[in-house]
Amino acid sequence: MIITLRRSTVIKGLLIILIIIAAVVILQEEVLTAAGPNRRFPIYSVQTDEKKIAISFDAAWGADKTSEIMDILDQYHVKTTFFLVGFWIDKYPEKAKEIYERGHEIGNHSTTHPHMSQLSKAQIALELNETGNKIRAITGKQADLFRPPFGDYNNCLIETAEENGYYTIQWDVDSLDWKKIGSIQIVDRVVRNVKNGSIVLFHNNSEYVLDYLPPILDKLKSEEFEIIPVGELILRDNYYMDHTGRQCGTDE
Repeated sequence: MIITLRRSTVIKGLLIILIIIAAVVILQEEVLTAAGPNRRFPIYSVQTDEKKIAISFDAAWGADKTSEIMDILDQYHVKTTFFLVGFWIDKYPEKAKEIYERGHEIGNHSTTHPHMSQLSKAQIALELNETGNKIRAITGKQADLFRPPFGDYNNCLIETAEENGYYTIQWDVDSLDWKKIGSIQIVDRVVRNVKNGSIVLFHNNSEYVLDYLPPILDKLKSEEFEIIPVGELILRDNYYMDHTGRQCGTDE
Protein backbone atom coordinates (compact mmCIF):
# COMPACT_ATOMS: atom_id res chain seq x y z
CA MET A 1 0.00 0.00 0.00
CA ILE A 2 2.79 2.37 0.94
CA ILE A 3 4.76 1.50 -2.20
CA THR A 4 1.65 2.11 -4.36
CA LEU A 5 1.12 5.54 -2.86
CA ARG A 6 4.72 6.47 -3.43
CA ARG A 7 4.53 5.37 -7.07
CA SER A 8 1.37 7.38 -7.52
CA THR A 9 3.04 10.44 -6.02
CA VAL A 10 6.03 10.03 -8.30
CA ILE A 11 3.81 9.68 -11.35
CA LYS A 12 1.86 12.78 -10.39
CA GLY A 13 5.10 14.65 -9.84
CA LEU A 14 6.40 13.62 -13.24
CA LEU A 15 3.16 14.72 -14.88
CA ILE A 16 3.41 18.11 -13.21
CA ILE A 17 7.01 18.48 -14.41
CA LEU A 18 6.01 17.55 -17.96
CA ILE A 19 3.17 20.07 -17.90
CA ILE A 20 5.55 22.79 -16.69
CA ILE A 21 8.09 21.94 -19.42
CA ALA A 22 5.36 22.01 -22.06
CA ALA A 23 4.13 25.38 -20.81
CA VAL A 24 7.66 26.82 -20.93
CA VAL A 25 8.16 25.59 -24.50
CA ILE A 26 4.83 27.08 -25.59
CA LEU A 27 5.69 30.39 -23.90
CA GLN A 28 9.09 30.52 -25.64
CA GLU A 29 7.42 29.86 -28.99
CA GLU A 30 4.94 32.66 -28.34
CA VAL A 31 7.77 35.07 -27.49
CA LEU A 32 9.64 34.14 -30.66
CA THR A 33 6.48 34.54 -32.69
CA ALA A 34 5.83 37.95 -31.16
CA ALA A 35 9.39 39.06 -31.94
CA GLY A 36 9.04 37.61 -35.40
CA PRO A 37 11.52 35.39 -37.21
CA ASN A 38 12.19 38.27 -39.61
CA ARG A 39 12.74 40.97 -37.03
CA ARG A 40 14.92 43.74 -38.43
CA PHE A 41 17.66 45.57 -36.57
CA PRO A 42 19.26 48.97 -37.12
CA ILE A 43 23.06 49.24 -36.94
CA TYR A 44 24.16 49.56 -33.32
CA SER A 45 27.83 48.78 -33.94
CA VAL A 46 30.14 47.17 -36.49
CA GLN A 47 32.21 44.02 -36.14
CA THR A 48 35.85 44.83 -36.86
CA ASP A 49 39.30 43.82 -35.69
CA GLU A 50 40.51 47.37 -36.27
CA LYS A 51 40.49 49.95 -33.49
CA LYS A 52 37.99 52.14 -35.26
CA ILE A 53 34.94 53.79 -33.72
CA ALA A 54 32.49 56.54 -34.62
CA ILE A 55 31.16 59.31 -32.41
CA SER A 56 27.97 61.12 -33.33
CA PHE A 57 25.95 64.13 -32.25
CA ASP A 58 22.17 64.42 -32.48
CA ALA A 59 20.98 67.99 -33.07
CA ALA A 60 17.39 68.90 -32.34
CA TRP A 61 16.95 71.52 -29.62
CA GLY A 62 19.77 74.05 -29.66
CA ALA A 63 22.92 75.19 -31.46
CA ASP A 64 24.89 77.49 -29.17
CA LYS A 65 27.66 74.94 -28.49
CA THR A 66 27.92 73.49 -32.00
CA SER A 67 30.78 75.63 -33.31
CA GLU A 68 32.80 75.09 -30.13
CA ILE A 69 32.26 71.34 -30.45
CA MET A 70 33.75 71.49 -33.93
CA ASP A 71 36.65 73.60 -32.62
CA ILE A 72 37.46 70.81 -30.15
CA LEU A 73 37.12 68.16 -32.85
CA ASP A 74 39.52 70.15 -35.03
CA GLN A 75 42.09 70.21 -32.21
CA TYR A 76 42.02 66.40 -32.16
CA HIS A 77 41.80 66.05 -35.96
CA VAL A 78 38.49 64.22 -35.66
CA LYS A 79 35.62 64.19 -38.14
CA THR A 80 32.26 62.93 -36.99
CA THR A 81 28.58 62.64 -37.86
CA PHE A 82 25.86 65.12 -36.93
CA PHE A 83 22.29 63.81 -37.20
CA LEU A 84 20.08 66.83 -37.89
CA VAL A 85 16.33 67.24 -37.43
CA GLY A 86 14.54 69.16 -40.16
CA PHE A 87 13.24 71.91 -37.90
CA TRP A 88 16.77 72.34 -36.50
CA ILE A 89 18.06 72.96 -40.02
CA ASP A 90 15.26 75.48 -40.57
CA LYS A 91 16.13 77.31 -37.36
CA TYR A 92 19.92 77.15 -37.72
CA PRO A 93 20.69 76.97 -41.46
CA GLU A 94 24.11 78.60 -41.05
CA LYS A 95 25.12 76.06 -38.39
CA ALA A 96 24.02 73.19 -40.61
CA LYS A 97 26.07 74.66 -43.44
CA GLU A 98 29.06 75.14 -41.14
CA ILE A 99 28.94 71.48 -40.08
CA TYR A 100 29.26 70.40 -43.71
CA GLU A 101 31.85 73.00 -44.66
CA ARG A 102 34.06 71.97 -41.75
CA GLY A 103 34.19 68.43 -43.10
CA HIS A 104 31.70 66.60 -40.95
CA GLU A 105 29.10 64.13 -42.12
CA ILE A 106 25.40 65.02 -41.93
CA GLY A 107 22.79 62.36 -41.23
CA ASN A 108 19.01 62.53 -41.25
CA HIS A 109 17.28 62.65 -37.84
CA SER A 110 13.68 63.10 -39.13
CA THR A 111 11.71 66.27 -39.81
CA THR A 112 9.60 66.69 -36.66
CA HIS A 113 11.33 64.34 -34.17
CA PRO A 114 8.38 61.94 -33.74
CA HIS A 115 8.18 58.36 -32.44
CA MET A 116 8.71 56.77 -35.82
CA SER A 117 7.25 53.36 -34.92
CA GLN A 118 3.86 55.03 -34.50
CA LEU A 119 3.82 56.39 -38.05
CA SER A 120 2.48 54.89 -41.25
CA LYS A 121 4.79 54.00 -44.11
CA ALA A 122 3.77 57.15 -45.97
CA GLN A 123 4.38 59.33 -42.91
CA ILE A 124 7.83 57.79 -42.37
CA ALA A 125 8.77 58.47 -45.99
CA LEU A 126 7.62 62.07 -45.61
CA GLU A 127 9.75 62.54 -42.48
CA LEU A 128 12.77 61.15 -44.32
CA ASN A 129 12.32 62.96 -47.59
CA GLU A 130 11.58 66.44 -46.27
CA THR A 131 14.79 66.50 -44.23
CA GLY A 132 16.66 64.64 -46.94
CA ASN A 133 15.85 67.47 -49.33
CA LYS A 134 17.09 70.05 -46.82
CA ILE A 135 20.36 68.16 -46.37
CA ARG A 136 20.79 67.86 -50.14
CA ALA A 137 20.36 71.62 -50.46
CA ILE A 138 23.31 72.04 -48.09
CA THR A 139 25.62 69.27 -49.25
CA GLY A 140 24.60 68.76 -52.85
CA LYS A 141 24.16 65.02 -52.26
CA GLN A 142 21.70 62.55 -50.81
CA ALA A 143 22.20 61.66 -47.15
CA ASP A 144 22.19 57.90 -46.58
CA LEU A 145 22.30 57.65 -42.78
CA PHE A 146 19.18 57.94 -40.65
CA ARG A 147 18.86 57.92 -36.87
CA PRO A 148 15.32 57.55 -35.53
CA PRO A 149 14.39 59.95 -32.71
CA PHE A 150 14.36 58.32 -29.26
CA GLY A 151 15.95 55.25 -30.86
CA ASP A 152 12.37 54.19 -31.66
CA TYR A 153 12.01 51.79 -34.59
CA ASN A 154 10.19 48.79 -36.02
CA ASN A 155 10.46 46.70 -39.17
CA CYS A 156 8.35 49.15 -41.16
CA LEU A 157 10.71 51.99 -40.32
CA ILE A 158 13.87 50.12 -41.27
CA GLU A 159 12.35 48.81 -44.50
CA THR A 160 10.97 52.22 -45.48
CA ALA A 161 14.33 53.82 -44.72
CA GLU A 162 16.05 51.26 -46.94
CA GLU A 163 13.59 51.90 -49.76
CA ASN A 164 14.48 55.58 -49.52
CA GLY A 165 18.23 54.94 -49.56
CA TYR A 166 19.03 55.04 -45.84
CA TYR A 167 20.92 52.85 -43.39
CA THR A 168 19.22 53.09 -39.98
CA ILE A 169 21.79 53.91 -37.31
CA GLN A 170 21.55 53.45 -33.54
CA TRP A 171 24.41 53.31 -31.02
CA ASP A 172 25.96 50.82 -28.62
CA VAL A 173 27.45 53.44 -26.27
CA ASP A 174 25.01 55.99 -24.86
CA SER A 175 26.83 58.83 -23.12
CA LEU A 176 23.62 59.73 -21.27
CA ASP A 177 24.69 63.36 -21.64
CA TRP A 178 21.01 64.29 -21.95
CA LYS A 179 20.51 63.24 -18.32
CA LYS A 180 22.92 65.90 -17.05
CA ILE A 181 24.77 63.34 -14.94
CA GLY A 182 28.00 65.38 -14.92
CA SER A 183 31.07 65.36 -17.12
CA ILE A 184 33.12 62.94 -14.95
CA GLN A 185 30.40 60.30 -15.11
CA ILE A 186 29.97 60.80 -18.85
CA VAL A 187 33.69 60.42 -19.50
CA ASP A 188 33.85 57.24 -17.43
CA ARG A 189 30.76 55.78 -19.05
CA VAL A 190 32.02 56.32 -22.60
CA VAL A 191 35.65 55.24 -22.25
CA ARG A 192 34.67 52.20 -20.19
CA ASN A 193 32.20 50.88 -22.76
CA VAL A 194 33.81 51.70 -26.09
CA LYS A 195 35.14 48.78 -28.12
CA ASN A 196 36.18 48.18 -31.71
CA GLY A 197 33.34 49.19 -34.02
CA SER A 198 31.38 51.16 -31.43
CA ILE A 199 29.04 54.01 -32.29
CA VAL A 200 28.83 56.60 -29.51
CA LEU A 201 25.82 58.85 -28.96
CA PHE A 202 26.24 62.48 -27.89
CA HIS A 203 24.01 65.55 -28.19
CA ASN A 204 25.24 68.83 -29.59
CA ASN A 205 23.59 70.95 -26.93
CA SER A 206 24.07 68.84 -23.80
CA GLU A 207 25.00 70.84 -20.74
CA TYR A 208 28.53 69.48 -20.23
CA VAL A 209 29.56 68.69 -23.79
CA LEU A 210 32.42 71.20 -23.86
CA ASP A 211 33.75 69.75 -20.58
CA TYR A 212 33.49 66.04 -21.28
CA LEU A 213 34.51 65.99 -24.97
CA PRO A 214 38.25 66.83 -24.58
CA PRO A 215 39.00 64.17 -21.90
CA ILE A 216 37.03 61.57 -23.84
CA LEU A 217 38.98 62.31 -27.01
CA ASP A 218 42.23 62.32 -25.03
CA LYS A 219 41.49 58.89 -23.59
CA LEU A 220 40.31 57.35 -26.85
CA LYS A 221 43.35 58.68 -28.68
CA SER A 222 45.67 57.37 -25.93
CA GLU A 223 44.10 53.94 -26.42
CA GLU A 224 44.86 54.26 -30.15
CA PHE A 225 41.27 54.35 -31.35
CA GLU A 226 40.77 55.91 -34.76
CA ILE A 227 37.65 58.06 -34.65
CA ILE A 228 35.81 58.31 -37.96
CA PRO A 229 32.34 59.33 -39.21
CA VAL A 230 29.60 56.72 -38.99
CA GLY A 231 29.44 56.51 -42.77
CA GLU A 232 33.07 55.41 -42.91
CA LEU A 233 32.61 52.80 -40.17
CA ILE A 234 29.59 50.88 -41.42
CA LEU A 235 29.60 48.21 -44.11
CA ARG A 236 27.71 49.06 -47.29
CA ASP A 237 27.23 45.52 -48.59
CA ASN A 238 28.08 41.88 -47.93
CA TYR A 239 26.96 41.94 -44.32
CA TYR A 240 24.37 40.55 -41.94
CA MET A 241 22.97 41.79 -38.63
CA ASP A 242 23.34 39.68 -35.50
CA HIS A 243 20.76 39.63 -32.71
CA THR A 244 22.47 42.54 -30.90
CA GLY A 245 22.31 44.86 -33.91
CA ARG A 246 26.00 44.40 -34.67
CA GLN A 247 26.78 44.64 -38.37
CA CYS A 248 28.96 41.69 -39.39
CA GLY A 249 30.72 41.17 -42.69
CA THR A 250 30.33 38.05 -44.79
CA ASP A 251 33.13 36.22 -46.60
CA GLU A 252 31.65 36.99 -50.01
